[in-house]
Amino acid sequence: MPNKPAAKKYLRVSKKRHQHNLNIKKNLKAIIKKVKETLEDSGASQKAEELLKEAVKIIDSAAQKKIIKKNTAARKKKRLFKKLRTSKAKNKKK
Repeated sequence: MPNKPAAKKYLRVSKKRHQHNLNIKKNLKAIIKKVKETLEDSGASQKAEELLKEAVKIIDSAAQKKIIKKNTAARKKKRLFKKLRTSKAKNKKK
């Protein structure tokens, strides 16, 4: 346990930031999961594309705030767009 007032404050701030970052990561995982499920269920629908736009915003925001690394953000976006392209290709074949 910290003894000095400044150290106590730093501990409080650190806990608050940690919780905030965890909430952002949870939202990130949830939106990515929702996009994947939508793409699997209905293919490349309008709803999936809208969710994908929202996911990209959240991913970029998390990367900008350095909650996730920029390469991780790029990889996640790339994989989501790849799923969208493959689902569009499957729908065209049908």
